[in-house]
Amino acid sequence: MLRSNEFQFEQEIPWEDVGNGIQRQIYGYDDQIMLVKAKFEKGGVGSLHQHPHVQVTYVESGVFEMTIGDEKKIIRKGDGYYVPPNVIHGCVCLEAGMLVDVFSPHREDFLK
Repeated sequence: MLRSNEFQFEQEIPWEDVGNGIQRQIYGYDDQIMLVKAKFEKGGVGSLHQHPHVQVTYVESGVFEMTIGDEKKIIRKGDGYYVPPNVIHGCVCLEAGMLVDVFSPHREDFLK
C-alpha cells in the first residue's frame, strides 16, 4: 500500500512551484486520501480543471474568487468548499493566502 510517513513536519516538506503564482506541499497520504497545502501569491490562478477525485478545501488565509461548476463565490479565511468528482473548478487569489486541500483518493499525479 502506498503511504506517507506517519508524521510530517512543515520545515522538512519541500515547496513545489506549480506555476501561476502557486506553490504546494504534500503532507500525509495513502491510497485513499491525501492532504496538500497550496500557497498562493496575490493574482495566482488555479486554472479551471477537473479530476476524478473528491476534494474538500479549507481556506487557512487569504481571499479567493472560487468557481465550482456554474457558481462563483468569494471565500476567505475560515471558509471551505467541496468539489464532487469531475466537476470543473478553479480560483483566482485576490489576497495572498493558503488553501488546505484533502483529496480522495490520493492525487497520484502529485507524486510523480
